[in-house]
Amino acid sequence: MMIEEEYVRLIFGLKLKQIRTEKNLSLFGLSKLSGLSKSYLNEIEKGKKYPKTDKIVVLSEALDVPYDQLVSIKLDKNLAPIGDILQSKILKEIPLDLFGIQERDLIDIIAEAPAKVNAFISTIIEIAQNYNLSRESFFLASLRSYQEANNNYFDDIEKQVEKFAKAYQIDLNSPISSKELEEILIEEYQYAINEEELDKHKELNNLRCVFVPKTKTLLLDNDIDEAQRTFIYAKEIAYNFLEIQERLYTFSWIKFKSFDEVLNNFYASYFAGALIIPRKPLVNELEAFFQRKTFKPKAFLKIMEQFNASPESFYQRLTNILPKDFNFKDLFFLRFTHKKGDVKFHLKKELHITHQQSPQANETNEHYCRRWISIKTLKEITKSEALHVFDVQISDYADSDNQYLVFSSATEDPFKEHYYRSISIGFLMTPHLKRKMGFAEDKSIKRTIVGVTCETCPVAECTERMTPPIRIERRSKHKKTAQVVEELMDRFGS
Repeated sequence: MMIEEEYVRLIFGLKLKQIRTEKNLSLFGLSKLSGLSKSYLNEIEKGKKYPKTDKIVVLSEALDVPYDQLVSIKLDKNLAPIGDILQSKILKEIPLDLFGIQERDLIDIIAEAPAKVNAFISTIIEIAQNYNLSRESFFLASLRSYQEANNNYFDDIEKQVEKFAKAYQIDLNSPISSKELEEILIEEYQYAINEEELDKHKELNNLRCVFVPKTKTLLLDNDIDEAQRTFIYAKEIAYNFLEIQERLYTFSWIKFKSFDEVLNNFYASYFAGALIIPRKPLVNELEAFFQRKTFKPKAFLKIMEQFNASPESFYQRLTNILPKDFNFKDLFFLRFTHKKGDVKFHLKKELHITHQQSPQANETNEHYCRRWISIKTLKEITKSEALHVFDVQISDYADSDNQYLVFSSATEDPFKEHYYRSISIGFLMTPHLKRKMGFAEDKSIKRTIVGVTCETCPVAECTERMTPPIRIERRSKHKKTAQVVEELMDRFGS
């Protein structure tokens, strides 16, 4: 919350500017009327100075408004939302510093054009309400923007991983086991590991672990596999080695209290991924893989299996390495979930490097294209007994010239019965990609024309369509209506 003095200054400035503007007075004009300098009035309106009582009396008389109206911190309805914003914690919660913005800069913008900023803020609030945007969703969207702005590569954390490996004699050229990380947690950080307690509470069956800071007890779900256990241990090491204080105590998270918890959760996860899937060995493997002229699924899976990590961790790690070491910056990462027997597929996580690629999350409850490889692998695994379904596809978007090479892995959700998830990474087919990735134009890779949602898809006679292309039909109708109106204008306007 803003301190009282700063808030009062800014509110006075906003009111003064509003009254002056309503009376069609320039700063120069008010300066002549009041005898106060133009620069002094400008600083008042920007909330940088608060006038003394005698100056307020002068302004009150010059503007012909009651003294009490000027000094009241109550705003009229046109500026009320700005007052609410300034008194709330939102300016403190928005991670402005991550994007090089100071809170003072934002306040200056508000003071400069309060009516326009008020309209903008009101619009954002209305959009957020319409889409049920929660505080957690806002934090996660801010984090995603931060990742995208940095091409999802953070060199300082990469260096911390190397520093940790050297200090604790971890061989980054060999798969890391949960056992060696557990030993560090117990011996170095005095952790107690408990694998029995969580199983006694059915309400916690969606959690993989709970950390109790007072006793440094890590409660683990007994059903987690070796890769999950290794990731959890690596993340706990990150919290300690990076000396992170504000952190989450459950995995998966239940709620975030602040953006710092969101950011620190990301830093710890990044550290864990970089430790389990070290950069140099992965780069070496990928360099050899990209030299192939034909795509071999087994060769890709073999790289993945060299690391003690889940498919999701591996694909996430690719989003760190590929933009940095191979300059593949036009890419996206997606995680879908699906319940067996349900017709819906839910996009739970996404990341776009460089710019917004297709596909993106839609908040309008539309039907994602069933031709996406992300959804195909999910449909396939629900019909089979396989532990891991992998496939690759070149998606040719019907409404643009864009083509994407997409890898996708689907696995069963170990914590939800009859639930599955797919992890996908897609690359825009650019000349650079075709030069660096030898198999990018391999004719054996199936090519499929896709849309984004059924409601917006122009593909005719699609056998997998879930609903008619109603948004396209609506646009077509509006276009024809506009055309007829234009013809009538020409006909009767001459």
